[in-house]
This record gives sequence, structure tokens and C-alpha cells, in this order.
Amino acid sequence: MITERAAGISESLTLAITAKANKLKADGVPVIGFGAGEPDFNTPKFIIDAAFEAMQKGLTKYTPASGTMALRKAICKKFADDNGLFYEPSQIIVSNGAKHSLMNAIAAIVEKGDEVLIPAPYWVTYPELVKLFDGVPVFVDAGDSFKLTPETLRAAITEKTKALILNDPSNPTGAVYTKDEIFALAKVVEETGIYVISDEIYEKLVYGNAEHVSIAAYSDAVKDHTIVVNGVSKTYSMTGWRIGYLAAPHDVAKAIGNMQSHMTSNPNTIAQYATQRALEGGKDAEDFIVDMHATFDARRKAMIARIGQIEGVSCVEPQGAFYVMLKVSGLFGKLRNGRAIESAHDFAAALLDAEAVAVVPGEAFGAPEYVRLSYAISEADILEGLNRMDKFVRSLN
Repeated sequence: MITERAAGISESLTLAITAKANKLKADGVPVIGFGAGEPDFNTPKFIIDAAFEAMQKGLTKYTPASGTMALRKAICKKFADDNGLFYEPSQIIVSNGAKHSLMNAIAAIVEKGDEVLIPAPYWVTYPELVKLFDGVPVFVDAGDSFKLTPETLRAAITEKTKALILNDPSNPTGAVYTKDEIFALAKVVEETGIYVISDEIYEKLVYGNAEHVSIAAYSDAVKDHTIVVNGVSKTYSMTGWRIGYLAAPHDVAKAIGNMQSHMTSNPNTIAQYATQRALEGGKDAEDFIVDMHATFDARRKAMIARIGQIEGVSCVEPQGAFYVMLKVSGLFGKLRNGRAIESAHDFAAALLDAEAVAVVPGEAFGAPEYVRLSYAISEADILEGLNRMDKFVRSLN
């Protein structure tokens, strides 16, 4: 008999959609999958070489549970250089991916019955992690801009509120807060004393005039109530290497380090040396990031332009990450082969069946009027997929 805790956790719909699309592809169906949550670039050679060198040197044994000292020092330098945040290595915990870091953060600060504020739309995993540790996810509508306001944040805080999960840049919306917007939220955090779990995994993928600013940079008081989560999956196309990290106040970091020492021991040793090389990569790393960023930006623009030509759907132009939230509620009530489309899930299922195009329905993100599209696929596939979608939409009556 499984526990009530385990039974209450939902499957990741984004991974489920990708798996279904991959199965159709394996069966010979020419699927265009917009569900991708990872860059379609190989990990840069200089990072792969660092992993190989580590293995050749015999660096394949246990490391400290919280990560090697050299890697934690490199992460401290990254926070100082990129974010103006100054940490000691003892405040850094390296884990098995940023998702693991998020889990550690929630496990360390959330007690049974604590409320955790989650702006909607949200990444599918946030509420499930909160529930896993007997917390109560409280969804806060971020409105048409997909950005939480200080007024909305303040109104949502109760005596049971323990933390806010803030994802900037955002998955699934691509929204990026301005410095003034993020600091306005920080002022509320400072005044109320709640924790912030700040997921900044997409920080290097911002476009146009957008700029990522960490909420922890507002003041020492806010920094002392913030757990910053990041990793190398998106920035260096290292999703499969499974290295994430967090920076936290001393007491929180110590507690997380103790937990991790019993739950997983250290994260993958070889991947740690690869990650250290990524963070210390200099021009090699900078060139890779610039190239990947330019590619994503071109795809973003191509996707937005083509969406603008499809009747009945719309989107807010994303400024970060590699996702677009496509509003499809204007099609609800229309018929496909005599069956009405009444939800985003209906739209996604009918689109996959009719045109072999896979999108993620917005119900997974607390956004039932939308579907999420990823542009972490080739521009040719983006345009082909949207052409098929246009054909599908025009077939509705």
C-alpha cells in the first residue's frame, strides 16, 4: 500500500507529452513536438573534454556531499560576477539538478500546513514538491502580463505563508521582471519576512532590452530570506549531466547539506568537474552562450511572427527562456469532426491526432486557456509545426 503522500503526486505532464510524441515518432509518425524543455544543442566540447580528463585522472570517487570545494568556489564567483551576490562556499549546495535543489529548499523550510505562494502560470513541478513535504500550494494569479505585482503578493500573504516561489525568467510564460518590478516584490518580502525560493535557471536566456536581476540583490535582509536556485542545464545545454546548485543562508544551507548527505551522498563526481569547467570557461563559454542565445532569439521572433498569422489564437511576446504561451480559448466551442473543443487539453489532443503536432496543454501550468510551445527545436520544425496548426485551426467550424 503506497503512502497518501506518494499517491497525491501527479505525473509531470510536460514529460508525458514529450514521451507520447517520441513514441509516435518511433512508430514512424512525422511528429513536430513543441514540448521540449531542453536546448537542442550538444554540450560544448570544452566541457565534455573536462569530464574526460577528470576520468583519466581517476577523479571518479566520492566528493563532499555538498560538492567539491573548487566547484562551490566557482559558483560563488559566478554569483558575485553575474548577480552581485556574495556567498561563502559553505552557503552553496551542489545537487542532482536544479529540480533536486528546489526539493531540498522546500524540504528545509516548509513544515506541515505551511502555505507556499506560487504565481500562476507556474512550472508543473512546484506544487507537487510543496505537496510532497506536506505544504499547501497557494496559486496567485499573475494576470495577463504573467507577472506578480506587489499588491497581489501582499494580498496573498497570510499568517500561514512560509515562502514565495519565484521563477524569473519564467517557465512556462517567458516573462521577465524588470529591476523595478522585482525590487517592488522584494520590498514586500522584506516587510513581511517570508522566504523566497528564487528559481533563476533561465537567467542567461533573456532577449531584447530585458535584463535578469536576482531578487536577493535587493538588500541583505531579503538575501537572508532567499534561497537562489540555478544550474547548468539550460545555460550550457547540460540537462543530462544533472547538476544544479543553490545558495542559501548559513543555517538553511547547513540543514540541506546534512539532508543531502543521507539522501543522495554527493552529486555525480565527473559532472561536477565538467560543471566547474563550464563556469570557469572564459571565452569558450561566452562564445557558446552568445551563439545559443542568438539562435533562440531568431526562433522566438520567427514563432511570434507566424503565430500572428493564425486566426483565433494569440500570445504575449516572451522576453526570456524558450517558451511561448499560446492563448487558444478563442477556439473553445468550435467543432472538429463533430466534437467540440472545450479546453486546452481538448485542443492539444485534437491537434496531435489531426496534424501530429504536440503541444503542452495549459491546465498543467494553471493556465487553462493556453497551451505551451517550446522553441528549443529547429526553426524549420517551428514553421512546419505552426503551418500544420494553422491548417488545423482553419479546419474547425
